Amino acid sequence: MPELPEVETVRRTLQQLVVGKTVERVTVRLPRIVQHPDDIEIFAALLVGETIRSVERRGKFLRFIFDHYTLVSHLRMEGRYGVYRSDEPLEPHTHVVFHFTDGSELRYKDVRQFGTMHIFAKDQDLQEAPLRKLGLEPLDEAFTLKAMTDRLAKRTTKIKPLLLNQEYIVGIGNIYVDESLFRAGIHPEREANSLSASEWAKLHEAIVSTLRDAVAAGGSSIKSFVNGQGEIGMFQHQFNIYGRQGEPCPTCGQHIEKKVVAGRGTHYCPKCQPLKRKRSSGGKTKA
Repeated sequence: MPELPEVETVRRTLQQLVVGKTVERVTVRLPRIVQHPDDIEIFAALLVGETIRSVERRGKFLRFIFDHYTLVSHLRMEGRYGVYRSDEPLEPHTHVVFHFTDGSELRYKDVRQFGTMHIFAKDQDLQEAPLRKLGLEPLDEAFTLKAMTDRLAKRTTKIKPLLLNQEYIVGIGNIYVDESLFRAGIHPEREANSLSASEWAKLHEAIVSTLRDAVAAGGSSIKSFVNGQGEIGMFQHQFNIYGRQGEPCPTCGQHIEKKVVAGRGTHYCPKCQPLKRKRSSGGKTKA
């Protein structure tokens, strides 16, 4: 599933390609992609005559800002957008087409058919599902060390599933949690409330730097990710830990290990990321 860097890469590409274009009509070829409103004819009619003013992002969701409406789009596993001339043939698995008045088209393709689209009155989307309960944006100025620790530091949950929970911090999926925890030297099974103040500071810096590096590289192309111009991401060539089980750790040389944590394949270095336990009130380390 595309994570924050991949969705941000798509957003930046679409911002260049579709802002200022006006919708002439919309074709929905797979109705279940449209979640709100639940009538595809109403969905299509709402956008006729509307101009795209900007393309924004909230977590892993794209937000197409029109004159009077916001279209919220989740790519899920393999959804992708592309801009085409109207005379170009439709590729397989093209499910929604936004026809513009200038003769170009924004096409949404999705082999797995898991993507979703919602239309709301402008800015109402932030108060409605699926965006309403989303947490902190890790690349925003508001994502300070204090903001992160206020939400997470007292929780007894293991740190990896906590970071994957989109109600606390948005956009960080399996790849970037593993990479961030490695940079911070924190084992993925550490309980959040066992981390010291210095470890929280390292983790905060690691999350921000990992995501910024990934965005700069255009995201990661593990399976089929491409941006709105069909270009793959390159951050997979900078992975320290993800997908490298059995290989030597780039820091210490010990073999990288993989295990399942909270149902997700998890990569870590047992030497650089030791599993420390929280100390009891008596000063002894809990087993």
